[in-house]
Amino acid sequence: MSLKGSCLCGAVRYEVDRLDMPIVHCHCNTCRKAHASAFATTARVLREHFRWTTGESGLRAFESSPGKMRWFCSACGTHLIAKRPVQAHIILRVATLDDDPGVRPAMHIWTSHDAAWLTDTDNTPYYPEWPRGRGGVQSDERPNTGGEA
Repeated sequence: MSLKGSCLCGAVRYEVDRLDMPIVHCHCNTCRKAHASAFATTARVLREHFRWTTGESGLRAFESSPGKMRWFCSACGTHLIAKRPVQAHIILRVATLDDDPGVRPAMHIWTSHDAAWLTDTDNTPYYPEWPRGRGGVQSDERPNTGGEA
């Protein structure tokens, strides 16, 4: 089972043979800043199960912590992977997969770093698109308050 992935603009593409570790949502401060998000969804992939297929020359790296390089598309800024030279795996940004990996996240980690504004409770409404009366695509559906996106 080969999974394909890419950056937002499509200039950089990759394939993975499989995810070698469970999918996790990382809430650490570094991931939150690197992704401009409440958490980053990642999975470890052994290096021999990962390959760039297009656009590798368009990648740029940033050392976010000692020895950890985060790789981005230089055109659109999509963060695709991170890696440490001493580890046998890369850390894949699961949201960049174009294919469904067939597994779901197993856990949230580093929740001690959660942002104070992060509330993901059953009381927070979910909409399939924009809520009625707001710009963008209109939705006539009622919000889902059962925690399903």
